[in-house]
Amino acid sequence: MVVSNEQTNVRLARWVTFGLVYQIFVPLMTTTLVLLASVTQAGEPRMNIILIFSDDVGAETVGIYGGESYDTPRLDQMAREGVRFNFAHAQPLCTPSRVKIMTGQYNFRNYTHFGYLDPKQTTFAHMLKADGYSTVVVGKWQLFDNRFETLQGSLPADAGFDDFLVWQLKSATKTSRYWGPTLNDNDGQRQYDKTVYGPDVFNDHVLDYITQHQSAPFFIYYPMVLAHDPWATTPDMRDEAASDQEKFVAMMAYMDKLVGKVIDKVEEVGLADRTLILFVGDNGTGRDILSRQYGGQVRGAKGETVDAGSRVPFIIWGPGVVEEGGVNDSLVNLNDVLPTIAAVAGVSLPVSYPGDGESLLPVLADGGVLERENIFIHYEPRWPAAAPARYAFDRRWKLYEGGGFFDMQSDPLEQSPLAVAFLGDDAKAAYQSLHMRIEAMPGELQSTWRWIPPVFYYMLIGAVLTLVCVIWLLSRLVRRLRS
Repeated sequence: MVVSNEQTNVRLARWVTFGLVYQIFVPLMTTTLVLLASVTQAGEPRMNIILIFSDDVGAETVGIYGGESYDTPRLDQMAREGVRFNFAHAQPLCTPSRVKIMTGQYNFRNYTHFGYLDPKQTTFAHMLKADGYSTVVVGKWQLFDNRFETLQGSLPADAGFDDFLVWQLKSATKTSRYWGPTLNDNDGQRQYDKTVYGPDVFNDHVLDYITQHQSAPFFIYYPMVLAHDPWATTPDMRDEAASDQEKFVAMMAYMDKLVGKVIDKVEEVGLADRTLILFVGDNGTGRDILSRQYGGQVRGAKGETVDAGSRVPFIIWGPGVVEEGGVNDSLVNLNDVLPTIAAVAGVSLPVSYPGDGESLLPVLADGGVLERENIFIHYEPRWPAAAPARYAFDRRWKLYEGGGFFDMQSDPLEQSPLAVAFLGDDAKAAYQSLHMRIEAMPGELQSTWRWIPPVFYYMLIGAVLTLVCVIWLLSRLVRRLRS
């Protein structure tokens, strides 16, 4: 077959035309798809997340929870505009709670020392950072070491945070958290003047971070230093002669004020419809503090396993996600925070996550209740002032591993264990359910005794040797005198 020059020229023209169309059309389509994706993403922006973790603030201190001793108008408003959980529990002590909330896991899996987070652990900051979130921690750290053991735990960068401004980065840098604090950030360590109030420095940093990160999703972990002892004055109450109780009243009011500033800033910059704010307590109130709740008196029970030692305020606010005015009776605990954050952010849970917590997102909008019959707590604080225990409880009944069954409504201080042989039908059914829960849970206590720092044993040995030497010297002296 003979192909003419004319046919050849036609085919060549077709190929040239195709090539030109390809070079123009494909980039154009690619650009169009990118723009469409951008528009879609802009139409459905990802949620910002702010987790506020208050220090030593039990549920009885907040007005919306029946508290009558302190003014908490902003927290009360936050709850009225969002959802409050009536049966929320932390660990009874701070570091066990911090490890638990950051990893979403029971303490028997990864809590080994006080003031220590294993750098190998995956935290909620790792999870969000890997999916494009900017991450920052502002406030109390206390996860690198303690004063009793030789430890090197996690610094903020190890735990997944891009930026940080923290108090007690290491135990050696621990000073006042209130007036004239020593704080650490990405640029190093700074000692503030005694006229500077630490909680204000932290709060200002959070507000600035919100302002500077409006264009991309962010995660702010804000572990407050209020209202932990030592009981101190605030910028709004400078009476040094005030009693500890009066100072705590002022500290609660100031903490409430700072939480309100965060909400105001989110609304001011126009991020309210795509920001979720969680307010949670890390354990019960300090034992020196007496509060009134629903007409009765509640003594703070930090460190203890009674209800007041772990029952905390848990409020979630977010106009774009949360139905206003929700009051939820679900049994929730700190394990649930990480799965909730993952669901809100639309990110996958860590591959190694054992499923210890459950997302609260489904009950935020529809007011439903989690299908959870009870809560289990493994509590081994490794701190001298608190005894370890494993126990499970529902809204009324509590059972300890190894014995001890209590009605928390009639006996909140757990002073009168119930005789199992004489339980009524409701109590018997609760006992069996709680017993099955404890038996089904893995892990075990390393000791049933209070933890004693290793340095104590060296001091004890030294004291015994010194006493032996003194006795020996005295005995020689007596012999010489007699001779």
